[in-house]
Amino acid sequence: MTRLLRLAAISALLLASWCQAEHVIVTGGPALRRWENYRVKADQHDRWWANFVRASTLRMEELRRANGSAARIVWLVYQPGYQSRGREDNAPYTKWIAQLATKYGATLIWINSGGSLIHAINSRPDQAITTFDFFGHSNRYAFMLDYGNEVTAVSTAWLHERDLPRLHAAVFARNAYCKSWGCHTAESMSAVWKRAIGIPLEGAVGATNYEIVGQGRLPSVSGKWAR
Repeated sequence: MTRLLRLAAISALLLASWCQAEHVIVTGGPALRRWENYRVKADQHDRWWANFVRASTLRMEELRRANGSAARIVWLVYQPGYQSRGREDNAPYTKWIAQLATKYGATLIWINSGGSLIHAINSRPDQAITTFDFFGHSNRYAFMLDYGNEVTAVSTAWLHERDLPRLHAAVFARNAYCKSWGCHTAESMSAVWKRAIGIPLEGAVGATNYEIVGQGRLPSVSGKWAR
């Protein structure tokens, strides 16, 4: 009987852990065409407003296939970038993003700064974050929530590697899979993430390519994926 009770308790704990498991996706904002059009064509970014949004929904589809329709997806989206690009394009992008969240059964949380991103992550339950994905502009030192939106070729909102100790490591599952789909993350930030959070962050050595997301494929990398 004691053994059965122990097995029942372990099963209950495993079930509770499974039920609270969350898949967190962070989506940065696009550049404005008013700035990008001044650059040579080869250096222009975000001709399509939805590069990062479509990549995020592709990842949602992948998570649903792997974890089922009941899996909890939490979608953190940098709202100011889509508001300003929407004004530029005369299109209701924030409304469309909200509709996509409903379509994919994701909990949408708007963020507006690096601080609000940290707060949103730290507000997850302990051990809840099972997967973490970032889609957006980045360099080797930071996730850039905004790039080329307010000022050409400049970021005004970010999560820098110096900010990573402010994240609560306790909200990540011990075996959480974390990945940045931005450029150059594995060249510095991944190592700082590992020291701060205690789990690896897979990232790119080199630049990432979002042109293929329109073909239903997640971004590729010019170099390699590494931790």
